[in-house]
Amino acid sequence: MVEQQQKLVLSPYMDIYELVIPKDNLLRQMKELVDFSFIYEELIDKYCLNNGRNAVPPVRMFKYLLLKSIYDLSDIDVVERSKYDMSFKYFLDMAPEEAVINPSSLTKFRKLRLRDMNLLDMLIAKTVRIALEKGVIKSKSILVDATHTKSRYNQKTPRQALLEQSKKLRRAVYEIDESMKELFPAKNTEDSLEKELAYCHALISVIKGKDELCSYPKVEEKLNLLEESVTDDLEHLETSRDADAKTGHKTADTAFFGYKTHIAMSEERIITAATVTSGEKTDGKELPELVRKSREAGMEVEMVIGDKAYSEQKNIEAAQDGGYELISRLNGIITQGNRTKEDEFEFNKDAGMYVVVKHFCNTYG
Repeated sequence: MVEQQQKLVLSPYMDIYELVIPKDNLLRQMKELVDFSFIYEELIDKYCLNNGRNAVPPVRMFKYLLLKSIYDLSDIDVVERSKYDMSFKYFLDMAPEEAVINPSSLTKFRKLRLRDMNLLDMLIAKTVRIALEKGVIKSKSILVDATHTKSRYNQKTPRQALLEQSKKLRRAVYEIDESMKELFPAKNTEDSLEKELAYCHALISVIKGKDELCSYPKVEEKLNLLEESVTDDLEHLETSRDADAKTGHKTADTAFFGYKTHIAMSEERIITAATVTSGEKTDGKELPELVRKSREAGMEVEMVIGDKAYSEQKNIEAAQDGGYELISRLNGIITQGNRTKEDEFEFNKDAGMYVVVKHFCNTYG
């Protein structure tokens, strides 16, 4: 059950925050600038309103996730730090003496409560509204482009992903006590996920047996991240390759395995919309969606500025239908000329070549 209103924090110690948190502190500025109540409205249907124990307010849980992302911490460490970091407690709307949540509650929140939530669109839209309210955005034009993002696993096997995590942990330990090399288990040399998982568990067990090592934050945080990666993200580690990522081209001679993030931003450099596609998709196809999302976020779009990837005929027609001006240099090779199967190819401006967009089957006799 979740309460429909946040409780007013009443504590005789609230003045501590004014004494210890500077005015220019990032979390203080975020708290004073942003009204996070919109999170409650977005998540309320994920809770039962009349049954069960009172839940931790969804706004506070969402703020925990922001702290986790900003400071690159595991669930355990972000909760641990919120015990003593006054800027964390202030941002979380907690009294200085208030007890923190159990880390398992945060894990459950991000795995269950945020399922099927389009957080990217929601946060961008909120940012645009704040910028409009504060008079930061005054233009009526957006600039569009795409950036390449490598897959999280970047064609690595599950074993390679675990190897990378454990290597970072060992390196942190060696900086403190290089003699620990003699106590660590023998590294797995077989191409076996099960044996690599067993090695990681053994490594974690040895380090946890040394309290003095675990007292160092740089070791403790990497230890917790490895544990979280092995347990919480096991469904990702069991996949040998990111199924949604595809190979795209940066230039005619170089490629990458991953995604493209298509972005629209105002002239004031405030992101107004974003979409994510697999790496082989061309930039121009996302233009209508970027315009639509920008307008839904509250941006008044009268002009769109982009490179030659956006000058295809469908985008020109979309601009006419949508009532905005499209500024994009035409490229002669984008026009298909006498090509008879023009719908089977798309021009990739990064690679400077056509890519096949339809699948063909070859029959061998």
